[in-house]
Amino acid sequence: MESKKEIDALLPDQYKPLTLFFSFDTKPEIIIDGIRANKLNYPLIIKPDIGMQGKAVVKVNNGYELISAASRFSVDYIIQPFVAFPKEMGIFYVRYPDEEKGKITGIVEKEFLTVTGDGVSTIEQLLNQTPRYILQLPVLRKTLGERMNTILKREEEEVLVPYGNHVRGSLFVDSTYKNNAQLEALIDKVCKSVNGFYYGRLDIRFNSFEELVADKNWSIIELNGAGSEPTHMYDPKHSLFFAWKEIIRHWKMLYEISMQNNKKGYSFLSYSDGKKMLKDNTRLVKKLDEIKFEMPNNHRAPVLKMNSHLNIAR
Repeated sequence: MESKKEIDALLPDQYKPLTLFFSFDTKPEIIIDGIRANKLNYPLIIKPDIGMQGKAVVKVNNGYELISAASRFSVDYIIQPFVAFPKEMGIFYVRYPDEEKGKITGIVEKEFLTVTGDGVSTIEQLLNQTPRYILQLPVLRKTLGERMNTILKREEEEVLVPYGNHVRGSLFVDSTYKNNAQLEALIDKVCKSVNGFYYGRLDIRFNSFEELVADKNWSIIELNGAGSEPTHMYDPKHSLFFAWKEIIRHWKMLYEISMQNNKKGYSFLSYSDGKKMLKDNTRLVKKLDEIKFEMPNNHRAPVLKMNSHLNIAR
């Protein structure tokens, strides 16, 4: 139940995309006015303000797609520019309140759901050739429509899901071995600038690892707190026992950080507040699962019935 809007306000401006917040019942003209007033260019990303596991996250390429997607939300949401850096990584960070320096405890690189053409097979046929993609077929048939029947040229690559989430088909690769003193110092500097942040995962987009450690061409697309998972454990090369070990290791650090903060005067979550949070989360998940996005068969933006004076073509 962490609000992305509230977390975003804590991040340094130079490391984040602009974020616009809208309630689920915002009128289309207000959304479009907000996009124009802030001079945002397409594509854009829409995601629930409180979400999880990539649920109801969608990329839109024009005003028609934007309003069509926004109209399906039954929860408050945020709109951000699509961060176009080609690579995505999750960096888990931990700092004890009694210590000056934090550390990186895990790094995961994310390979987006991508197909490579052979000049013969359709996109759907290519997807069927990879077992981990088969589970994504029902959703992709709705979101891509007739695009699924397209035959890509030999060696032509197409990213079908540009979100670094394993639930949406991304492959998670444990890259913790890439950690070095320069990267750790950068992440420590950024995280210490976020008031009250001691434990969690930064999801970032970046151009190259060399530029990242040099503090160039990268952006935080999401900051996750105590509910974060050490997602490097999802690398298929790891065993279930490795995953359990990593969860226990991180929960132990979370417990120790919590105890230190409690001694500094921060109260624990009450039983009643925790119970309410779980109930709210259950209701939220149900709403997120009900949000469905579909593209028309020609893969163009849908035609919407709305006031003729509302120009959203751009």
